[in-house]
Amino acid sequence: MSAGYVLKEGIAGLGRAKLAAFTSMFSLFIAVLLIGVIFRVGYNAYEVAQVLRQQVEVEIFLEEISEPETSRIEQLILTKPEISGLSYISKDSASKVFQQEFGIGAEAIASLDFLPASFRVKIADELSIVQVDSLVKEFRAYEGVDEVRFNLALLETIEARTEVLVIAGISIGVFILLVAIILVFNTIRLTIYAKRDLIRAMKLVGATNTFIRRPFLVEGVLQGLIAGSFAALVITAGFESLIPRFIPQAGELSWPYGKWYFLSGGMILLAVIMGWYGSRWAAKKFIRDTKVYS
Repeated sequence: MSAGYVLKEGIAGLGRAKLAAFTSMFSLFIAVLLIGVIFRVGYNAYEVAQVLRQQVEVEIFLEEISEPETSRIEQLILTKPEISGLSYISKDSASKVFQQEFGIGAEAIASLDFLPASFRVKIADELSIVQVDSLVKEFRAYEGVDEVRFNLALLETIEARTEVLVIAGISIGVFILLVAIILVFNTIRLTIYAKRDLIRAMKLVGATNTFIRRPFLVEGVLQGLIAGSFAALVITAGFESLIPRFIPQAGELSWPYGKWYFLSGGMILLAVIMGWYGSRWAAKKFIRDTKVYS
């Protein structure tokens, strides 16, 4: 009986202040949609940054040393947990690589046999610039190593851009969330104000604040569910069908965790939580402040 009343009143609350409820749901829809787009774009930007980080290699050029000494250096490098890959380039292979990269006219230079043997080390994605720099200094100290090179500028640029993207995305997302929650708060407040006489009557017959609050929580959850479902539908249809028609490359972008429904489900859940929190905030404040006698 109680559950049926709560659900019925929660649904009916959407129709009592139609304009306010529509404004609240539309705001939730826009907020969740924007957050979904930001997350989707940010996720793909992060993937691109990780790919670029994987392209940052440390090149360790060796002196004229014997095979056992080369093997010793290789074993020292392999003991480092900070590396994700290692390849050895002999002097002959270095000449072939030089010819491939520089094309016509490079054969004569490559034949001079001036290119040293080297190791190419792939760095683990999670390492910071400070950790990579410390690792490079350690490589330089190895006996038999002539020079160590790595693209510090590219790594610094990737890290700086990733940090800016994360901060900007979080800041915009938090701002949108707050605005949407405040709009839900105002909608529920208007509904409570419209029912103030009924709330006073319910308090007179012994209804608790918790019991009175439940229909408004249901109303907020329903607003979030409706807004989140529409936002999830729009972002899925947009990235799966609409956007690739005009920008074919967008069809190659991956969804978080590989499937569209993870992001869509997260958006619906976020909208429901926002609707619930905004309604709970308003109901807790204004029902408590509603006096039995005016």
